[in-house]
Amino acid sequence: MRVRASPITLQHEARVALKRHLQRESVGECFAPGRVNLIGEHTDYNDGFVLPCALDVGTAVAIAPRTDNRIVAISESRGRVQRDEFSLEELPEPLPRGAWANYLRGMVAAALTAGQAVSGMDLAIVGNVPQGVGLSSSASLSVALGKSLLTVAEHGPAPHAVSLQHIARQAQWTEHHYAGCLCGIMDQMAAAMAAPAEALLLDCRDLTLERMALPEDWCVLIVDSGTRRELVAGEYNQRRLQCEAAARHYRVSTLRELSSARLSTHRGALDDVCFRRARHVLTENERVLQAAAALKAADLRSFGAALRGSHESLRTDFEVTVPEVDALAAMLDELIAHHADGRGGARMTGGGFGGCVIAVIEKPTAELILAGLRQSLGERQIFAVGL
Repeated sequence: MRVRASPITLQHEARVALKRHLQRESVGECFAPGRVNLIGEHTDYNDGFVLPCALDVGTAVAIAPRTDNRIVAISESRGRVQRDEFSLEELPEPLPRGAWANYLRGMVAAALTAGQAVSGMDLAIVGNVPQGVGLSSSASLSVALGKSLLTVAEHGPAPHAVSLQHIARQAQWTEHHYAGCLCGIMDQMAAAMAAPAEALLLDCRDLTLERMALPEDWCVLIVDSGTRRELVAGEYNQRRLQCEAAARHYRVSTLRELSSARLSTHRGALDDVCFRRARHVLTENERVLQAAAALKAADLRSFGAALRGSHESLRTDFEVTVPEVDALAAMLDELIAHHADGRGGARMTGGGFGGCVIAVIEKPTAELILAGLRQSLGERQIFAVGL
């Protein structure tokens, strides 16, 4: 099943939800997309390079200002409506871990902490990014909320580029302090800055970026492995701590400052696990730059090789894949080898421990590869970008 969605449709649904549940007319709507990361996994919190691509699924928020100093929000998803309400007189308290409203409360707290004016408002939130599959539903939610807060505060149109970068930072702060996940900045920057089917070559050290259109004859398949992961359960945070331990060993601020030569020559007493975590980060940064060069040259064979190398490194050095994901990536690579003579490649995407596998392929071979997937997997959820 190929899933397509329109941001305009989602914004209409948010307006309808605001009227239905809170009896308010929307004065404006904000949207933020989900994202798929083409390559560059676990490099963002090490100040490295990433290459995410925005999706046409995402989160829409409809807004109606209030005359009092309260935030009232409803979230409508799959026929279920949840509500949160709190005062702006003080920083909102986090709810138990896993609550959707922690992203709302965190974004409000981030704005207030930064000295940003936040007015009372009613909000209706509608989203269609699948949760727990590595497509960044939480960053989409946080950034859409951040845009809403800033739009009401500025009494004007959508935030400009500088403000969007600020929103991405606030969304990352929310993940750290209200959701409990020590993530990097990639997901939030992609949700704030990228347009659907547009890749961003992002340097996570200084947030400089280069916008890169996918070649017209390329497309991206995103296939749900059927396994779910919960990054805040500890494994993701543990990987970050292991990378920080390796950086301390080499006496650098982040692994971005470490060279491949020094990685080996100054290993000393560094344990094997932390060494392999660092090796993944260094080689993954190299693969991101290789993939970006291949994208510019429309060299799909080289791009696919970078994807396969990334998956192998994530499997062996970073140890964030699971058997179901490995099997799905191998299946896609076999289909690409058979139907496209190896032009393209597949790998896990997202933080790991489940979620989705992506394949970047030529459009003319897409239907053959999709048919092969359906034959083996049935009607499993498949997204297509550029098809």
